[in-house]
Amino acid sequence: MMGFLSGGIIAEVALRIAGYSYPEFYVLDQSRGYSLRPNAEGWYRKEGEAYVRINSDGLRDREHAIVKPQDTIRIAILGDSYPEAFPVSVAEAFWSVMERKLQECDAFAGKKIEVINFGVSGYGTAQELLTLRNQVWKYSPDIVLLAVTTNNDITDNLRELKKTDEIPYFVYRDNRLALNDSYKNSRAFVMRQSWVSRLGRWFRDHSRVIQAVIQGHHGLKIRLASWRAKPSPGAPRAATTPKENEDSQHKAELFSRSEELGTDNLVYLEPENALWSDAWRVTECLLIEMRDEVIAGGAKFAVITLSNGPQVLPDPNSREAFKKRFGITDLFYPDNRIKALGARERITVLTLAPELQEHAQRNNVFLHGFGVDVGNGHWNAMGHRVAGELIAKKICEGTFPK
Repeated sequence: MMGFLSGGIIAEVALRIAGYSYPEFYVLDQSRGYSLRPNAEGWYRKEGEAYVRINSDGLRDREHAIVKPQDTIRIAILGDSYPEAFPVSVAEAFWSVMERKLQECDAFAGKKIEVINFGVSGYGTAQELLTLRNQVWKYSPDIVLLAVTTNNDITDNLRELKKTDEIPYFVYRDNRLALNDSYKNSRAFVMRQSWVSRLGRWFRDHSRVIQAVIQGHHGLKIRLASWRAKPSPGAPRAATTPKENEDSQHKAELFSRSEELGTDNLVYLEPENALWSDAWRVTECLLIEMRDEVIAGGAKFAVITLSNGPQVLPDPNSREAFKKRFGITDLFYPDNRIKALGARERITVLTLAPELQEHAQRNNVFLHGFGVDVGNGHWNAMGHRVAGELIAKKICEGTFPK
């Protein structure tokens, strides 16, 4: 027992000296299920590497005064892990790039531009609408931008596809949206508020050894998923040349990593069942609801559809192979569907993926992923830079209504 304890202490000291840190950045939230934990800070290395600080109001951003300064245009960014941007520094995040670029153009008559980031990983449109209601308005934004991650925002809006009971959802009932916050009474949510869970969170916050065990378990799950995704040795294969075999193996690994990182390939297809039809209907109604609330609050509103890794692979052959594998005819189906909604409902929609694809192909660069996972996952620093510059360019050129 003493040996085990001594070993644990030595490991704890060694990890601290090495700068190892995986703190819990999230906290329970009674209106959204969870939110970013005010004043939390530490290293994030699950994808990319950045030292993350959460400000005193629970935003992955610098501190902002509640009262808007004079001669300032405030832009609120709502979204999920893309604006949260843990894999990169705050200065590299697309909303910081956008802020700097907007300051250089004449779109706002020389006023100071201040962008405030409300992005939280895993949020769907429902939680983003609740964030607007409960957190955004006190900052008096002039513009609200909703960043839509099409690969999972649609599924995040339906309990049956999200497959968690620990967050709120909106449901379409009697021709209108209704909030379902029954998660507050779920066993899992109640248990997470117990003293046992609080004690566990305290140990995770303060013990690098426990953080290492949790991260090791996470890494093992990913490796097991990758192993299960590999074809069985006895599976029949078509005859291929060594070069073709090497290319197909690389593409298979690319696709399996994409799936491990949560890309739901059905989003590129026209809905073929009631669940997906319902998910799209709820999502579209939430976008309209958010537009109405933003306009009623005296601000301007726009939706920005981001990009998914397969959409912007620099090699057109890789994109075609991806489409063929999953029976996809249009990689921009979700972006075009949201853009069509915008045309019908007078919602400004800025689509980034087609232009990001063109940039990636022209320059032969990956805008998503880090290290061995290049091409998959979230935007890397280059992806954030190009996206931020592109958004600012569209706004400066008058795409956004003045």
